Amino acid sequence: MKRLLNAGSGSGTAQRIAPMMLEHGWEETRFDIDPNVEPDVIGSILELSGAFKPQSFNAVWTSHVLEHLYAHEVYPALRQFHQVLKLDGFALIMSPDLQSVAQFIVDHGIDAIAYHSPAGPISPLDMLYGHSRAIEKGRVHMAHRTGFTAERLGNLLLMAGFPTVSIISRNFEICALALMPETDGEAVQRSLLESGFNFQEAQA
Repeated sequence: MKRLLNAGSGSGTAQRIAPMMLEHGWEETRFDIDPNVEPDVIGSILELSGAFKPQSFNAVWTSHVLEHLYAHEVYPALRQFHQVLKLDGFALIMSPDLQSVAQFIVDHGIDAIAYHSPAGPISPLDMLYGHSRAIEKGRVHMAHRTGFTAERLGNLLLMAGFPTVSIISRNFEICALALMPETDGEAVQRSLLESGFNFQEAQA
């Protein structure tokens, strides 16, 4: 059985890649710093190597987590993703796309509603600095401390040791697919298509 690490899982499973996980029988480990979301393992993504042995997982999924780190913490976190992955594994990383956010601000203003989410309306301020309503309610860990363009995230992943990185950007999000040295990239891309991620024409 393949193992997936949901790094910074929050209160739920990795819903956006659920079709791939169900089809191929993945086992998910939910990892989060907040004990209130009842993860399988409690801890910081900056301390993955202390929680798991090297090459423990076939994949790492992290959605809208890295932007909560300080800028200098991102590279160490990506290095730890690399360390816990098997040699034929991959990391799939989601984050706000600051380039598209900046263009939206130019076109519509910083307070305009960009889209509606289950948490409510989302403005550029939410994407830049963290969800305002959540922070107002005391969830200060939801604040954003850094941000990414496709180029920045791609370069950081290459620096962290991933030899192949593909990136797609849509709906104010960057999605980066980072492959380990022995990964069958075509097979991974085919399996991710089941969850709606098309890296066929991705930016390298």
